[in-house]
Order: sequence, then C-alpha cells, then structure tokens
Amino acid sequence: MLGPQSSLVMYDEEYQRILLLLERLLRESNSKVIFLVDKNGQLIAATGETAGLDTTSLASLTAGNIAATGGLAKLIGEKEFSILFHEGEKDNIHISIIGGRVILVVIFDQRSSLGLVRLRVKKATNELAIVFEDLVRKTEEAASASAPSPFAEITDDDIDNLFN
Repeated sequence: MLGPQSSLVMYDEEYQRILLLLERLLRESNSKVIFLVDKNGQLIAATGETAGLDTTSLASLTAGNIAATGGLAKLIGEKEFSILFHEGEKDNIHISIIGGRVILVVIFDQRSSLGLVRLRVKKATNELAIVFEDLVRKTEEAASASAPSPFAEITDDDIDNLFN
C-alpha cells in the first residue's frame, strides 16, 4: 500500500467525485470557500468564493499549519491533531485531515456555525476518504500493470561493449 507521502495520480473520474462532494459540502454547511490540499501544500481542488483569494498561498500555509501543529501534538504525546479551528472577527477556518493524506479547509462566516460545519465535514470526510482509497487502489493497480522499462534488459556488459 502507498504511504501517506506517496504520490497519487489524480484521475478525472475521482477528481469530479471530489468536486461534487466539495460543492455539496459548501451548500450544506453554508460556507464561503472549501478547498482540498495535499500535505505538501499543493492545491487539489477548490470551490466557493475563491475570487480574490490567493489559494496557492492558502494551500501552502495550511500545510505548514498542519506540520506545525503536528510537532505540537508529538510534544504532548499525540499522533496528530486531526481537526483545527481558527476563529476570526468575520471569517473562521475549520481544517481537518482526511486519511492522513489530504487536508480539507472550510472557510465560513456568520451565515453558518461551527456545529453545522463540523457535522457536515464529518459526513464529507468519510465520503472523501472513500474516494482517496479508490485513488490509492487505482494508482497501485496502474503501477503494477505498467510495462517494464525498455532499459530493464540492458546490462553493464552491454554498456561496456557499446563504448569499447
């Protein structure tokens, strides 16, 4: 099985499933913006009021935030903090880790509540985890079915003979 830091291939079918889940979460949680980031800080998908937002910086800083709080967790004997919440004057950010692999970020304001966001995120997290399990399976199947390298049968002797 691929570890949390292994690279996944994002297939269009799973990407569309992810977008549908994020759009439904946006509606059901009455949030402003939702985005999904890998633990390296790469933006996977975003939906909502993203105009005017630097989603690249948000993705990178969110991954850094997860890494920093992961260090805090280890210091007190925890594996990780799987859910983070930041409360602002106007906007709030709810961050959760899905399957140890990706980060779900929900930005919401007074039109919603932390309780509603947490409830809807919990449901969406389970559904998104299934999509990422499917991606892991597909990636593993593709890796095992890939053709051998055309250089696999070349030996050191063949290289020596070529240059001698």
